[in-house]
Amino acid sequence: MRLFLVRHGRTAWSVSGQHTGRTDVPLLDEGRADAKALGQRLHRAPWAGLAGAEVRTSPLVRAAETCELAGFGDRATRWDVLQEFHYGDYEGLTPAQITAARPGWFIWRDGVPGGESLARVSERADEVVAWARSARRDAVVFAHGHILRAIGARWLGEPIAFAARVRLAPASLSVLGWAYGAPALEVWNDTAHLEGRA
Repeated sequence: MRLFLVRHGRTAWSVSGQHTGRTDVPLLDEGRADAKALGQRLHRAPWAGLAGAEVRTSPLVRAAETCELAGFGDRATRWDVLQEFHYGDYEGLTPAQITAARPGWFIWRDGVPGGESLARVSERADEVVAWARSARRDAVVFAHGHILRAIGARWLGEPIAFAARVRLAPASLSVLGWAYGAPALEVWNDTAHLEGRA
C-alpha cells in the first residue's frame, strides 16, 4: 500500500507566509486552479483516479475544497486528525514576525505558546500512519503543510523534528511507500502538474 499526501492549494495566508492553523482561510482562485490541475494528474496514468483507495480530508475548507476540486470529494471522509498544527499565539503571524519577538525560535524544536504541543502533533501523525498501514489498499489524504510534513517524518520512523528537512509547496503531491521492506519516500513535494502556471 501507499499513502498519497496532497497539500491544499494556495491561500492568501500561504502566499504571505502566515501560520495558518485552525483559521478557515479559503483558497485563492489560483489555488482552485492548482487543485484542479492536481486532480487531472491523479486521474491520468499511472494513477488513473486511484480506484479502490480510501480518501480522507481535513475538515478545514482549504483542504476539503482542494479534495473536491481534485475530483475526490464524493469518496472522502472528513477527519479532524488531519487538521493543521494549532499555532496558538502564533496564528496568523509570519516566521519573521515571530523571530523578531523571539530570536532563534524554531517551530520544530520550540513549539508554540498557547497552541498544540509537538508531542500531540506527532501523535496525530502516528494515528494517520497507523490508519494508512492498517489495510491492503492505497490511501489519499488532503491536508496542510506542517501536519503532512509530520506524517512524512513519522512514516519514516523519524522524530517529528525531521519534518523541518522536508518542505511542501501548496498543491504538491507526495507518495509514501516502501523500499526493500522499509518505509520510504517514493515522491516528495512534486508540483510537475503546476509547471507553466504562475
